[in-house]
Amino acid sequence: MATPNYGYEKRQKELAKKRKKEDKLKAKSERKLGEHGEELDADGSEEATPHSGDASPHPETPVA
Repeated sequence: MATPNYGYEKRQKELAKKRKKEDKLKAKSERKLGEHGEELDADGSEEATPHSGDASPHPETPVA
């Protein structure tokens, strides 16, 4: 039986962690642009209705 390659597993875990962090930063910057720019739908087109001014700009996004 082959021995486990712990170095490979560690590297994969680090890459996943880095990818997740980059995704979070990208989402955060997009949210920030959405607040100051025009509201966009999920497909990237402009919304037909203006922002209602509620506390959460994206109700489907859970607040952590």
